[in-house]
Parts: sequence; structure tokens; C-alpha cells
Amino acid sequence: MTTLHVHIGTTPDRSDLDATLGALDDGEDVPAQPSRLVVESLATFQRVFRPTNLELLQAIAEHDPESIRALARLVDRHPPEVTENVTELADVGLIELEQDGRAKRPTLWYDEIEVQGDISLRDSEPDIAPA
Repeated sequence: MTTLHVHIGTTPDRSDLDATLGALDDGEDVPAQPSRLVVESLATFQRVFRPTNLELLQAIAEHDPESIRALARLVDRHPPEVTENVTELADVGLIELEQDGRAKRPTLWYDEIEVQGDISLRDSEPDIAPA
């Protein structure tokens, strides 16, 4: 099982950087996809991992659709909306889009997502206003 590690905050854990660079120096293969994604704020995390995007990730993992249009059918949504969400997911590195003729096939290289990070209550703007 392959895990994508998501860190909320601005200071990512780079503890495996030396090992990765050493493996490259020794001519070993290292994964082309990053196993870590840094999300700078809780607000960004909430936008990227909103329920509609999680539904798309789950549908891709479970059904391996051959195109964005097929993915839209799986989640019963309009293709332009799904295309917008899929493009956002690809832009942040959560999925890859493989060109397959005229279609783009959304793919994942991980099976699960692990989230960690610190949430500061003093330095952030409140998401809700007091009543």
C-alpha cells in the first residue's frame, strides 16, 4: 500500500531527503511522484480536500475511470464541473492526468492519505465571525 503524506503548515518534514539523495547518487530508482504534499494553511486544506474532491479521489481509486467524462458519470455530476475539480487536484499534485487520445485519464499512485500538521489558533484568521 502506498501512502501520500499531507502536511498542513509551512515547514515540511524533510527527514528522508538525505536518504533520497543518497539513493539517487547510488543509481537507485526513487518514486517519480512525491510521497509528501505540503498544504500551507487549514483553509487551503479544507478547499483541496472538500467532500466533492474526496468523492472524486475515491471514485478514481475504486473504479479507475478511462476519462474525466467517465469519472463524471461515476459521481453523477456535469463533466465541466468535474473537469474543474480534477484540474485543481492535478495542479496541487493529488492526481495525474494521462493523455489517452482526446481524453485525459485521471490516475492515482497512492492508496491512502495520511494528514499531519499543526494548527495555530492565535496566528490565523477565524473562519467564523462571532454572533
